[in-house]
Amino acid sequence: LGGPLVVFSVAPHAVPAEAAPTGSPPTVHTVTPQLSDSDLVAQVTAVESDAGGGADLAGARVVVGGGRGVGGPEGFGELIELAELLGGTLGVSRVVTSQGWRPHHEQIGQTGTKIAPDLYVACGISGAIQHWAGCQSAKTILAINTDADAPMVTRADYAVLGDLHQVVPAVVAELKRRRG
Repeated sequence: LGGPLVVFSVAPHAVPAEAAPTGSPPTVHTVTPQLSDSDLVAQVTAVESDAGGGADLAGARVVVGGGRGVGGPEGFGELIELAELLGGTLGVSRVVTSQGWRPHHEQIGQTGTKIAPDLYVACGISGAIQHWAGCQSAKTILAINTDADAPMVTRADYAVLGDLHQVVPAVVAELKRRRG
């Protein structure tokens, strides 16, 4: 007590659990902090809500992901439409949230949500290792990208080499046609 606050965390299943050593019974210290406004070094400036009604990213059976290749915030409409037609939800890469194009709760990856859907459609996502860490458990990965050498393309089960802004609308149109 009285020293700097230290927090230590470990990823789940990273190390085997070991029983704590037995010793003397724990000591309880009651602390009543006295804080002033000058003690506060962080403050909440906004609260982000997932009130959009979208499916839970971690539990979704289908995820349509968008990356830098989407081009900007206005480019996600067609991906959202595809996700809805497939009964899934939208996910994004870290660069998308860093640019402020989409909210953080949609981020897939090492610093986002880890997903394991039946189908992951990665649109315009390079596939950096941090993103791959979040999506590698998908049962089937389809990459849509113009770069044949992008890590997401080379690791995917299937790949469509082309502009996502041409491919995705064509897929959406075909899905709508088949559904009447």
